[in-house]
Amino acid sequence: MSELPAVAAQHATTIGPGRLILVVGPSGAGKDTLLGLAKAACADDRDIVFARRLITRQASVSEDNEEVSAETFQRAVAAGDYAMYWDAHGHRYALSLVIDDDIRAGRTVIANVSRTVIAAARRNYANAIVVSVTAPPDVLAARLAARGRASDGGLARRLGRTVDESTATPDFTIINSGTAEYHARQLVRIIKGERWDD
Repeated sequence: MSELPAVAAQHATTIGPGRLILVVGPSGAGKDTLLGLAKAACADDRDIVFARRLITRQASVSEDNEEVSAETFQRAVAAGDYAMYWDAHGHRYALSLVIDDDIRAGRTVIANVSRTVIAAARRNYANAIVVSVTAPPDVLAARLAARGRASDGGLARRLGRTVDESTATPDFTIINSGTAEYHARQLVRIIKGERWDD
């Protein structure tokens, strides 16, 4: 099953000078775990902002998102209140326009997004960086089975989802098969522009 294309407003000029770090990867890769640890590690730096996604499903303890109704989501789309939005797993996801203000102010914004937004983000943002978080197939399957979130569809469906990789090539890839702490440190180094693969 393929993800639907993302939607993002086309800007007249690219947004900068700050950076937009897009964290992408398959379900079960551990993106939210690494993002939570990285957020804690960067808590004292006001120039690093972790964006909250808006999602049309119930919020969960495993991810930092804001729950919105389908009606509220559609009204916000019509009003142009989202920097980008996309559909996946039978739900709708978005990032608020607030991220554009942070990036214009020179901050680094980190967001967990669908791989389908990469092409649009690279058009719209002057400094878009893509970090792919992945894991071996058996690890992905075990993590998804342990999660047990029925609202996101069946396990086989999630594991079989694909995107057009020609527009989704990452700048960095983290194989999240070791300790979460180790891989979160890799992510923090990428966020801070340091050597990341030590």
